[in-house]
Amino acid sequence: MNSCCSGLFVSIFLSLMSATQVQALGSKQWNGEGTSLNLESIVTGRCYDYIQTVNPTVRNKNCSAIWEALKQAFVYKDPCSVLPSDYELLINLTLHEIPPNKSLFWENNKHLVHKYANKGLHYMPLGDSLTGWIVDNLNWCGKPNGSGIDYISCPTTEECEHNPVESFWRIASVTYAKQSSGVIHTMLNGSALGGAFPNNSFFADYELPNFQKDCVSHFEIWVMDDIEGADLDSCGRGSIKVLEDILSSKGYSYTCIDNYTPVRILQCVDFPSHPECAIPSDSSIIKPWMTLFLPLLITINHGQMCFG
Repeated sequence: MNSCCSGLFVSIFLSLMSATQVQALGSKQWNGEGTSLNLESIVTGRCYDYIQTVNPTVRNKNCSAIWEALKQAFVYKDPCSVLPSDYELLINLTLHEIPPNKSLFWENNKHLVHKYANKGLHYMPLGDSLTGWIVDNLNWCGKPNGSGIDYISCPTTEECEHNPVESFWRIASVTYAKQSSGVIHTMLNGSALGGAFPNNSFFADYELPNFQKDCVSHFEIWVMDDIEGADLDSCGRGSIKVLEDILSSKGYSYTCIDNYTPVRILQCVDFPSHPECAIPSDSSIIKPWMTLFLPLLITINHGQMCFG
């Protein structure tokens, strides 16, 4: 074979090989981040952490089966064709009681909610239940070839509605609302540009319509402005008024509180010198403030001593 033919053969071979590799490795490129690396280790590790240290009352859960149920829902599947119903087995395996009066719903203030909930000690938002705990802040999606998992990119909800992460949180949110009982607490962000109670939110679309009327005694709404944030929404006006009207139309009683003091104090831990966080000089006001503030400081200091 002369050098000309040999070079042509090599060129064709490399082209074919390159095309094969692209076909084998490349699923469609999406705008979202790819599957979180070491997903299996993280999910199973979080599961064992939860059932052994965070909430030992559910210690009989099978973490290996839980991972397999999650994997079954999305691996080797078109990442735009994963439905909420695909997670039914996972939901059933992670399901446990949400204590009455401890449900906490939210929009646009996730960090504050989980800080206040304190891993289920005070309240149990969805992210502090086993269902939410194992995958919170993670990403995942599948592809029909290769390993069946796409670590390069995953679709956003704007690209396709039925993506694996969106579908999971939809069924998880519906289930969490159906389980909730007693007083329902809701923390909303009064400084959010889209409104404290935004349209097309998880709370509006998947949680509020799924409360069990006979199991709910009362709603308590906390509208929390950001420290240094604008007061764009508050009780009785704007989108909060819309929420209040919906609750009334459904026959629920409710209380709405602007900048609920215990949560406000927690916000002020990060802004101790801000005018919003100044302790009043009137002794009749100082006493209730200190009654709330001192236990919080003791808790924070204890945490720093133990983990700092």
